[in-house]
Amino acid sequence: MPTGYTWARIGERKIVPYEAPEGRRVNVVGALFPFDPAGSRLIFESRCKGDGRYDADAHLRFVEKLAGLPPVLPDGYRRERPLVIALDNYSVHHSQLVKDKMPVLEAAGVRFFFLPPYSPEMNAIEPHWRQIKYQDLPERSYKTAQALKAAVDEALTKRAEQLKGTALSHPETNAFLCRSA
Repeated sequence: MPTGYTWARIGERKIVPYEAPEGRRVNVVGALFPFDPAGSRLIFESRCKGDGRYDADAHLRFVEKLAGLPPVLPDGYRRERPLVIALDNYSVHHSQLVKDKMPVLEAAGVRFFFLPPYSPEMNAIEPHWRQIKYQDLPERSYKTAQALKAAVDEALTKRAEQLKGTALSHPETNAFLCRSA
């Protein structure tokens, strides 16, 4: 939210317009592949109120897309390379639907690793979220949800492009961190 006050010369009345933020929220879920042999990758999806909630079903669709799983898993399907997904403790990550799907995902070579509660310092994507939110967005207030979403998408795309060339090497690891904000 922008600051609702300002400074003015003595005797002058400065009016700061207030715009209610209702409906101007953008939620983002993202995945950081810091140890990809081809170089770090940031993959994200953003959504406004009209796009629907980020619920357990949306979370599983995002995970399946990232893992490159087919829409219907054939019997005995297994990814060529195992994938470990480190998750924070967002309630959607612990929902019953996600718990029910975990055995199927594990059989396909996709496992979840839950970070301890209240440990953002252990989540490698957190510094990127902070940078994007507080430094990469050129303005702090937008008139419409679509303008905010466009600005967020542009900032995330630029960050993803910056990360493409940086490779963090760690043997035998293919892990990413996922968060919804």
